[in-house]
Parts: sequence; structure tokens; C-alpha cells
Amino acid sequence: MANIIIPYYSMYGHVFQLANEVVKGAEQTGAEVKLAKVREFEEVRQAMAEDDAYIKAQEAQKEIPEAEHEDLKWADGIIWGVPTRYGNMPAQLKQFLDSAGALWMNGKLEGKATAVFTSTGSIHGGQETTAITTLVPLLHFGLIYVGLPYGENQEMLTTEGIGGSPYAASTIAGVDGSNQPVEQEFTMARRLGARVAHVSEKLSQ
Repeated sequence: MANIIIPYYSMYGHVFQLANEVVKGAEQTGAEVKLAKVREFEEVRQAMAEDDAYIKAQEAQKEIPEAEHEDLKWADGIIWGVPTRYGNMPAQLKQFLDSAGALWMNGKLEGKATAVFTSTGSIHGGQETTAITTLVPLLHFGLIYVGLPYGENQEMLTTEGIGGSPYAASTIAGVDGSNQPVEQEFTMARRLGARVAHVSEKLSQ
């Protein structure tokens, strides 16, 4: 069975909620799954010290261990939780990847399956661009990208304001962050976890 690591960053908890569903999907295949949060910047922590929503979300994640580069080496598959920042990944995740140069130089992640799940404030706030722009550094590491096919994710064939695309599982948090993930989004997140676990197992054989 595959080893799956799910490194994620979640300021207000939406990506964390999706991460828990990705875990469930991967575990359903028999995979060993680790969930790990990417380290917060101290400057952000101080700036958000009086933001109740931020404090509550971080409290809910306090038992989650911080992601380490050794986790990436251990894993057969890596599923990244990447909230959008202006259609791109947040700096916290960029720093985590930028500091993994030794893994890149030595090809330690080459041939492993990878995928992305994300959250945006609005329908057009980066649902697709965040996944696509995240793909660029992942390819530099030699990772093999796994998407969400339409065939088993009919929830995507909608004009309703929900997340989910061929590029990534996702949710729409709302401009003020008050929206919460819906079941269709959770379902696609679970499928993504299972899909990456299955592909990872095949690639590691």
C-alpha cells in the first residue's frame, strides 16, 4: 500500500476541512496517510493575533504536526493543500518548496504522484489558476500530476457556485470567508485522495 503525505496551509480552516476529506479518501484504499501543516510565518501570526476567525481556525489545527522535507521523501504520493493568493500559492507554501532544493537536486521526489486541492474567495478568484501555477514547481521536482476526471466527478458539470475542476478539488470560501465546504466538494476531495493513493501504489511497484 502507498504512503501518502498531505502538506497544507490553511489560514481560516477551509483548506483544512478539505484536507481531512482527502485523508479519508486515501485511507479508504488502505494507504498510510500523514497530514501535516506548512509552518506559519511569525509575522502573519502576530498580524492576525486579534482576528477571531484566524485564531479559531488555528486552534482547530493545533494538534497537526508541521510538514518537514523528510515527509516528502517518505511518501509515495503528495497531495498539496494550496489556498489561493492572487491566483497563486501563498508564500508559506512557496518557501517550503523553495527550501527543498536538496530534494530537487538529488531527484528525491521524481516519479511520485502528486495533486492539489485549493480554496478561493470567489468562483473566479483562482479556482483553476492556483492549481495550474502550482503545477509548475511540482514538475520541476519530477512529480507526476494527478487531476480529477469528469467521468467520476459529475459534480463539476454544473453552473452552481461550488468548487471542483479537472485540475484540483476545491471549495469557495466566500469573500468574507463565511461560506463552508459543501458535500459535493467533500466528495471530490475524497475521490482525489483515493485516486492519488491508487496511482502512487502503481508507480511505487
